[in-house]
Amino acid sequence: MDATIPTREAGETREAGEAGEAEPAHRTRGPLRTSRPPRTRGPLRTTEAEAAEAEAAEADTTGPAQTAGPAQTAPPRPGRSPALSSGAARAAVRVGAFAVCQAALMVGAGLLLTGPAQGLWPVTAEVAAVEALEDARTGTLDALSTVVSALGDTTTVVGLTFLVCLALVLAPRLPRWREAVFLATAVSLQAAVFVLITACVDRTRPDVERLDASPPTSSYTSGHTGAATALYAGLAVLVLSRVRAPWRKPVAALLLLVPLLVGLARLYRGMHHPTDVAGGLANGALSLFVVGRAVLDGHTWAARPPADAVDIAVDAAARRSAPARKHATVIVNPTVTDTATRERLRLVLAQHGYGDSSFVETTAQDPGGGRTAEALRAGAELVVVCGGDGTVRAVADALAGTGVPLVLVPCGTGNLLVRNLDLPLSPAEALAAGLTGEPRALDLGRIEGDGFPAVHFTAMAGAGLDAAMLEATSDRAKSVLGWPAYVLAGVKGLRAPRMRLTVRLDGGPELHRTARMVLVANVGAVQAGAAPVPAARPDDGVLDLAVFDPRGAGGWLRAAGVLLGGGRGAGEGRAVEFHTFRRAELSFTRPQPREVDGDPVGPGLRLAAEVRPGALTVMLPARER
Repeated sequence: MDATIPTREAGETREAGEAGEAEPAHRTRGPLRTSRPPRTRGPLRTTEAEAAEAEAAEADTTGPAQTAGPAQTAPPRPGRSPALSSGAARAAVRVGAFAVCQAALMVGAGLLLTGPAQGLWPVTAEVAAVEALEDARTGTLDALSTVVSALGDTTTVVGLTFLVCLALVLAPRLPRWREAVFLATAVSLQAAVFVLITACVDRTRPDVERLDASPPTSSYTSGHTGAATALYAGLAVLVLSRVRAPWRKPVAALLLLVPLLVGLARLYRGMHHPTDVAGGLANGALSLFVVGRAVLDGHTWAARPPADAVDIAVDAAARRSAPARKHATVIVNPTVTDTATRERLRLVLAQHGYGDSSFVETTAQDPGGGRTAEALRAGAELVVVCGGDGTVRAVADALAGTGVPLVLVPCGTGNLLVRNLDLPLSPAEALAAGLTGEPRALDLGRIEGDGFPAVHFTAMAGAGLDAAMLEATSDRAKSVLGWPAYVLAGVKGLRAPRMRLTVRLDGGPELHRTARMVLVANVGAVQAGAAPVPAARPDDGVLDLAVFDPRGAGGWLRAAGVLLGGGRGAGEGRAVEFHTFRRAELSFTRPQPREVDGDPVGPGLRLAAEVRPGALTVMLPARER
């Protein structure tokens, strides 16, 4: 790998600096200026008028390989092919319509029970059934029914729904947004219909001793039973449809049993008639049916792209007067990019004239660098990367200095470069923004150390606590807990002794420090809005060094205050210390855990990092002019 630092081409506004310059590097403090394309309510929808206007304007634009000159106008927002409609609005209308039908059906059944059907069987037998359960009461059954009834209580159902939805979003490597929306919406719909029913149907509770305080709602329907059906039967649906383990059927059976037990407990405690419980079961089941048909894969009312959607998009692109676009190579990490996302990306590419783009998967042996190098040898003019920080780093390492533009499509959990560039986090929106954007030169960091070869990084590298945290977090913990698994590992790492290190910046004098961790940063922010290196920018021609050395709880609070204050209060002898540099050499007295863009690279005694200004070309939304 070439060890030299290429200077910028003539005409650029920032100089790379002389090699070995000892004075502190100059920083351009202005923020990285990008602008997102205007969004629509659906991920890929617009009006026909907007589409026609955008297609007409697009005729004067060029492909992504051309650098935008000073007089060039910003690329227009593209039109949307009918093949790319998400159908979200149509699905919402259908859900609303069927919810009205559901409410009408449930209210009609209640009015029938309290009216013409009062003298008919089985309504006439309900009193005897409830009285029989009252006669069968024992202390043990009373206590057991209290526990079972609580499973359908409002507080329990709302709390469990929130926790399950949170786990569905945070725990998997690929967030399960669709499943979380399904469960939350089904529980909410059941509750909304229940409130409407109790307002329309006035039915008194059974004339027996009731073990619970009577809520001010009608006996019809059983709210506990309906809520339990929506939650626990909804979980059973997710287990059966999303889990492939042999235990899924027994677990689903137990979950389906919970609403029945809740209904039986409500009858036992004298709170409802049997038909009230049946109504609750029906209300919860209908809510699951209506929402499941609209949200879950394979059971959707949302408009599906036709079988020839790609052909439609290609034909639409071919009819434009704009020059024909080139082939794109899409590097995909299959562990974080599911089939549905790939199909959506394929349609976006086809709409923009990349109908024959090739999708290439990464492997454990080749995280993306080798595939990218092959694409470059084959003459690739545009590379799209779909993955997390590790995949982006591997692809950027291969593209460094080539000038071939890269489109970033966030599919991982960190996506640090994407977040710092303020790009959309939706894969389809990010791809559309890149394909209609302009090429921008961004910096890369180049780092090496004892035990691993020189590699480029896009976001951050470091040693100490953060690297130990990454090493200590197992794949299983990440798949179960998501990013909180790193927090737990970091707490354990607090017991490790401080490191002693020597720092030399741009050939200057040695600085002797102690630290919990050190970060070499090309960007400033991480997940959850935290910014451990607030001033770092990926286009300022320098890298940032952060030395964290808090002592005790007060030290950590002061460090947090420095970060929340945008770096104010940092300095030598403080909890946090910041430096900027073009080249830094770090030496440790003992081997320290190290990481590069979130990937552990093993413990060692040395790190050497340097900036490569403008080494990576990334397609970004046009700057505001």
